[in-house]
Amino acid sequence: MFSAFSNIAKIPELRKKLGFTLGILILSRLGVFIPLPGINLAAVQKAITSTKESGFGQVFGILDMFSGGGLNNASIFALGIMPYISASIIFQLLTAIVPSLQKVAKDGESGRRKITQWTRYATIALCLVQAFIICSALQSHTISGGLGMVQTPGLWFLVQSAVILAAGTAFLMWLGEQIDEFGIGNGMSLIIMIGITSRLPVAFETIFRRFDPALEASPSAIGPSEILTLAVLFVAMVVAVVYVTEATRRIPMHTPKRTRVGFRQQHYLPLKINASGVIAIIFAQSLMILPSFLAMLPWTWSRELMNFIAPHNSFLYMTVYLLLIVFFSYFYTAVLFDPKEQAESFKQYGMFIPGIRPGNDTRVYLEAVMNRITFAGAIFVAVIAIMPQLIQSNMKVDYDISGFFGGTGLLIVVGVALDVINRIESHMLMERYEGFLKGGGRIRGRRSQ
Repeated sequence: MFSAFSNIAKIPELRKKLGFTLGILILSRLGVFIPLPGINLAAVQKAITSTKESGFGQVFGILDMFSGGGLNNASIFALGIMPYISASIIFQLLTAIVPSLQKVAKDGESGRRKITQWTRYATIALCLVQAFIICSALQSHTISGGLGMVQTPGLWFLVQSAVILAAGTAFLMWLGEQIDEFGIGNGMSLIIMIGITSRLPVAFETIFRRFDPALEASPSAIGPSEILTLAVLFVAMVVAVVYVTEATRRIPMHTPKRTRVGFRQQHYLPLKINASGVIAIIFAQSLMILPSFLAMLPWTWSRELMNFIAPHNSFLYMTVYLLLIVFFSYFYTAVLFDPKEQAESFKQYGMFIPGIRPGNDTRVYLEAVMNRITFAGAIFVAVIAIMPQLIQSNMKVDYDISGFFGGTGLLIVVGVALDVINRIESHMLMERYEGFLKGGGRIRGRRSQ
């Protein structure tokens, strides 16, 4: 392991890419600490603290996680990179459904550039809508004592804040694209990951502040046994996420052509157990927090909507949340993987699955396999999604701590970290250096793809 890190410094290109990526990530964090003009930051943070344990506080904590703390600081990066991720997912789904977009996507590089440009326009539109909702909520709410969160509320504040927030997201989007071109890893994903991991010091500080060996300080004190349990759970959750993220079902594929030595070439079709990744949780969370998000609006009807929202730890909320995750796991997997298209492609190139006839039988077989492995992946993602709520309610910790034990945060951090490690290993193996694993071997799940 240590020799692998020392070998990184010996590869000029890899060293340059890593240095550039680190610099961009540091730059992306600076804007989180620059508040919007006209914001009473003390009043905002006081209001956030007072609602931390409520259902609204739960929603705010999830949104703040994706912005890397930008919402908590009412910063110019308060929206984070998530509007771009949302727009990308929307266009990815539309491309699989709308024939005209499918035609554009099949135009090669020019089609990809068009869709990328449309995604950017959609990102700015989403930013303006979300910025208007957030800024309207800020200037309409007051805390105890009549202290407002906005120093000079009005139309000018809404306009300038919406433009600044949209510009902040556009700047983050540009930084991510610079990492894609000159750095290493997926830029957008790395910006989200660094924002999530930036909450680790806060979590450790909270645990240290509430630690009490005798459990006499307060009912919410954390003792040695709780800390040991949290440590074991964290390791177990990380190992489980790594295992399922890398897990694939390899379908053997044969071709009628023979090699020079007279043997048939054998290939494998890798089908990921968790093909939807973190997308299923994001979709489910978006639907579940939509009422709370609308309740941030200054209108009376939107505020009364909060009275009809079930608590986040209620049985009804958890049941609907889990069912939505399972549904979106199947839905997104169906969008990404078309068994009929795969079967036709195999037939066109003369490839076949041993024991399965080409054509319709291959399609039926692939559908059955995908349904089985998608069910296993969906159940796993559902368990991961509810772990923060379960730990929060049973271990006497708040979401700042429990959020690292599951949900979107853990899936994103583990997935992005594995991707970066594999890209670094690829560079090292090309330069004839060993990777992070002994003997230069790569992570099994990636190697099989």
